[in-house]
Amino acid sequence: MVFAILPFIIIAPPLVYVLLSLWCGWSYFDRKKEVAKTLPPVTILKPVKGMDAESFANFASFCTQDYPCFQMVFAVASASDPVVPVVKRLMSEFPAIDMELVVDERIYGPNYKVCNLINAFPRAKHDIIIVCDSDIRVGKNYLKEACSSFSDPQVGLVTSLYRTTGVMGAASAIEAMGFTSEMVPNVMVALRLEGLSFALGASMAVRREALEKIGGFRALVDYLADDYQLGNKVHRAGYRLVLSDYYVESILHCESLKNILSRQLRWARTMRVSRPGGYFASGITQPFPAALIALCLSGFSAAGLAAAAILYGCRSLVALIYSRSFVGDRIFPRWLWLLPLRDLFAFSTWALSFLGNRVSWRGHIFRLLPGGRIEEDR
Repeated sequence: MVFAILPFIIIAPPLVYVLLSLWCGWSYFDRKKEVAKTLPPVTILKPVKGMDAESFANFASFCTQDYPCFQMVFAVASASDPVVPVVKRLMSEFPAIDMELVVDERIYGPNYKVCNLINAFPRAKHDIIIVCDSDIRVGKNYLKEACSSFSDPQVGLVTSLYRTTGVMGAASAIEAMGFTSEMVPNVMVALRLEGLSFALGASMAVRREALEKIGGFRALVDYLADDYQLGNKVHRAGYRLVLSDYYVESILHCESLKNILSRQLRWARTMRVSRPGGYFASGITQPFPAALIALCLSGFSAAGLAAAAILYGCRSLVALIYSRSFVGDRIFPRWLWLLPLRDLFAFSTWALSFLGNRVSWRGHIFRLLPGGRIEEDR
């Protein structure tokens, strides 16, 4: 009798988590949404290095905002960077936008993206500062949505969810479905159970007062997960963090699975050192190893097959609901057959994250230190 129910005991933690994520998502996306009462002037800081997929179109999307007053400041470390002509073309095609390019090679620490932000910050004219990754594209209402909560003086930071609606082949689909089936559900659970204490790097809008209170961008320059640190430091400084459910678009390259694994492993190792306890505990919510263990320990019996089928039936259904109703990326059902492989990919990066402290980022190798700090491995 015990042997017969063992497979169902094994799948219980990830199954409960899957259903919990559905409930958390439904309660969040079904809430009454906040309406913008004021539209404060905004400075958008864009730290850039090299070319991303469709860089010009990504940058141009910020120039067509339905918003009364905003400024854009691009920051790059070298005048020879291939992205510089793209920014100059942008400035010529959108002359009405308050826009400038800062070229400054000064280094303050191992996070070169944050170094660019430090160099650009003195040119920021406004009290709401937005930092967006260079591979992000937005719609015309992005600024309205991102800044809708700043009428409350207790709000120190607003961060946005992100998705990918266009994938090019199975490799990019495996990465994109991670946003839909892992990142967004995990954020929903964290938001519901413990509140928001971190930011998502795709889009972060921070109040200048809050930024200065935590020591400015210089407080982030020794960390790889500058987005997590920015949100967490603003939270610990006593400000409220808000999650905007306006999705920004992460535009993916057509890349090999090897490159995607390297990037996912960097994120995994970064989160392991930033939130060690929670990250380690997340292993029990992984569906793939639970299904595999249930099958193997049961000798692929009817009970083991039933347990695995129940787990992946629920997992697939929740992923489909997130994709179609909550995220709107339409990745599923087309790529639903890849979900077990995506879960194997996620479990592999989780396990591999414990086997080393080195990560590759933008052509540099870094060593991760306790607490999330980094040093360049020369």
